[in-house]
Amino acid sequence: MVQVSNLRTLVLNADMQPLSWAPLSVWSWQQALVAILQDRVTQLKAYEDVRVHSASRPFEVPAVVALKSYRKQRKVSFTRYHVFLRDEFTCQYCGKRFAAKDLTFDHVMPRSRAGGSRWDNIVTSCGPDNHRKGNRTPREAGMRLLRPPFEPTARQLDAAARRLPWVRGDLHQTWMDFLYWGSELDE
Repeated sequence: MVQVSNLRTLVLNADMQPLSWAPLSVWSWQQALVAILQDRVTQLKAYEDVRVHSASRPFEVPAVVALKSYRKQRKVSFTRYHVFLRDEFTCQYCGKRFAAKDLTFDHVMPRSRAGGSRWDNIVTSCGPDNHRKGNRTPREAGMRLLRPPFEPTARQLDAAARRLPWVRGDLHQTWMDFLYWGSELDE
C-alpha cells in the first residue's frame, strides 16, 4: 500500500521540461491538487490506484503536472548548495567527490587580500585541502584548481544535477517518461 503522505508531484514548465533540476522541481501532492483545482496547471499523470476523497468526491493524486503559462528561469542565487552543485560536490583541488557535510568553501584569492565571496572567487574544497592552502593563493600553496570558478547559468546547474550519481534513486518511476536524461547518465 502506498503512503499518500509521502507522495510528491513533479512540476514541469509549460514547455514540458522540469522547472529546475537543482533541486528537482517537486510539490507536495496537496499543493499540486490545489493548483489543478485552481486551473493553474494541467495534470499529466496520476499515481495509479491512489485516490483521496473530499466530503463530496474522490480525486486522483497527481504525479506529474505542467504549468499552463511558461515561467522564465531566474538568475541562479549564490548559495552553498549551488556552489557545491556547480562543482558537482567535488573538491576543486584533489578531484574527489564528497558529501556536502564534508565540503567547505575556499576563497581562491583569500579574503585577507580583498578576495570577496562571489561566484568567480569561491570553489568547493575538502577540509584537508582548504587547510593546506590556508591564507595563500593556489599558486603560492603549490596547488592547482581543476577549473576556475565561474557564475553558472540555471541550465548549467540543471546539467550538473542530472550528472550526480544519487539523483536517479530519488525519482519516482511515474516521472521517468517526463524526464529527459542526457547520455552522460546512461554510461
